[in-house]
Amino acid sequence: MNTALSKVPEVTVAFWMIKVLATTLGETGGDAVSMSMELGYLLSSAIFGVLFLAAVSLQISRTSFHPTVYWLTIIATTTVGTTLADFADRSLGIGYAGGSLLLLALLIASLLIWQKTMRTVSVHSITSRKAELFYWVTIMFSQTLGTALGDWVADTEGLGYGASILIFGGILLGLTGLYFTTRVSRVFLFWAAFILTRPLGAVVGDFLDKPVADGGLELSRYAATLALLAGIALLMLAFPQKAATKAH
Repeated sequence: MNTALSKVPEVTVAFWMIKVLATTLGETGGDAVSMSMELGYLLSSAIFGVLFLAAVSLQISRTSFHPTVYWLTIIATTTVGTTLADFADRSLGIGYAGGSLLLLALLIASLLIWQKTMRTVSVHSITSRKAELFYWVTIMFSQTLGTALGDWVADTEGLGYGASILIFGGILLGLTGLYFTTRVSRVFLFWAAFILTRPLGAVVGDFLDKPVADGGLELSRYAATLALLAGIALLMLAFPQKAATKAH
């Protein structure tokens, strides 16, 4: 049996652990620049946008899977997703609900166009530049959607950070149950989990750094970001990432 190496990692428990830490880091890191440094959402989005384009360009230019480059690119998508969502929701006045619905529509459109063009949206098919471009565009929309959705549930709906963590965590546990007990499409379950880890990370990040009066722990955004980055590095060392393979 021949196998084609993918440019993305095999989906394992370690993958999901790193993904949650990366999405949480995106929230604390994005807020550190836009709020703690007081650069604002527009300038912060421009800064993270440049870093995102640089990271994606580096990732796509690689001829094989490189764990550090891959996860740096994921972090870049989640930080720029944080500031872009905040800019649209707060500065442009779209609101969390409007922003979430708009980004959901863009995400679904991205997946549908990808499916129509490549005949599959499976992560095991990321073996060409075209597939990889679809992959990162889709991830960009999912990361931005996650910030808006997390803020919508926690803030606009008034459920708070603790309850929101339980809600998104519970949905992810439900998806895990479907994976082990049913034959529901693995591709669908992957993208559902991938998308929902972002709002989970968003509300966890807000819980860590928002004021106690607002239901947070009011930890330093800088310290939280560095701690999360260290956690990602440790997980990568403890559980080496391997490229996903596609049998054919």
